[in-house]
Amino acid sequence: MERAASFTAVPGWGGVAMGATAVAAAWLASRAVTPQAWLSTWLAEGVLAFSIGCWSIRVKAARSKTPLFDGSARRFAMTLAPPIVAGAIATVALASRQLIGILPGLWLLLYGAAVVTGGATSVPVVPLLGLSLMATGALALFSPASWGNVYLAVGFGGLQIAFGLYIARRHGG
Repeated sequence: MERAASFTAVPGWGGVAMGATAVAAAWLASRAVTPQAWLSTWLAEGVLAFSIGCWSIRVKAARSKTPLFDGSARRFAMTLAPPIVAGAIATVALASRQLIGILPGLWLLLYGAAVVTGGATSVPVVPLLGLSLMATGALALFSPASWGNVYLAVGFGGLQIAFGLYIARRHGG
């Protein structure tokens, strides 16, 4: 009954891969010589992570015979999307005003909110990942902007890897 009501295709190994690329992006972004190069690095990472996430959800859903377009998957996507869209809009607005130093905290906070809301229809550990990301984002917002890459590496990298490993072991990859 729980399987019918929850979205179980959350990818553990996909989360690990997304975390690994985020750590690499943090390293690359820390060497950027302009704010635009820094932003480009992280935007490219966002596209890559989104692609990895979609692909790994598809693979896990196919392997577990979980329909991708049933009610729970639709609810997962519909609750995950609004904070992500809000983050994209805020990114454009803040970058156009040269307020790039706020972005790491904002991204972590809104992605965390997306994971919490999406996770409400998923396995129980997913909202905990979201809350952890939100806490990391809140810390980043009240820290010096120069620490942004560290917070992004911890949140998008370390937390994704740790929770991804847990999900892979406890919920089948």
